[in-house]
Amino acid sequence: MKVEIWADIACPWCYVGRARFDRGLAAFARRDQVEVVHRSYELNPQAQNGDVPIIDAVAAQYGRSREQQVAREEQAASMAASVGLDFRIGGRVFGNTFDVHRLIHFARTRGVHDQLLDLAFRVNFAEERSIYDRQTLLDVAVEAGLGAEEALRVIDDPEAYAAQVRADERLASELGVSGVPFFVLSRRYGISGVQSVETFTRTLEQAWTEQTTA
Repeated sequence: MKVEIWADIACPWCYVGRARFDRGLAAFARRDQVEVVHRSYELNPQAQNGDVPIIDAVAAQYGRSREQQVAREEQAASMAASVGLDFRIGGRVFGNTFDVHRLIHFARTRGVHDQLLDLAFRVNFAEERSIYDRQTLLDVAVEAGLGAEEALRVIDDPEAYAAQVRADERLASELGVSGVPFFVLSRRYGISGVQSVETFTRTLEQAWTEQTTA
């Protein structure tokens, strides 16, 4: 059974949702027969890298006050803590995640995309280091197990793995995905948002039963 997960590294709900899904999958008896494919999604594809605090940028984008956006960050931090994730508030900046997605696709060819995803999320939310910074992205790539020279070639070539990112985004549009995280099970079930661990396990079981009895 294949599970496709659309997510953006800049999305706090993706950070939490991925952890909950992993726990739900761990409780699924057939977990060894599940292929998980992580797909690219950009919440802000037109964003420019800079030094605007994420709280101010997102508050302006959605018409919220700064206090309202801080409250949402605090909610995300509480949800992250519930699954053992660190989450800092106030130090992240707004930017474009396209290069991160390109690098994740490259990491898949080397068998270390899960490691890179984990590290990118951690750097962004737990450490509040800028994932839009070239050196930080390179450091994360090397820590994940990629060679420094080949990772840098991908980072510095805006066309490297760009087609793969765009293909994921087109597929998301075709499937009606309009927000992340979004989980698609065997192209039969769609799960949107941060669901409970139990919901993920139950839906995996239901999708497996339908797939094996069809």
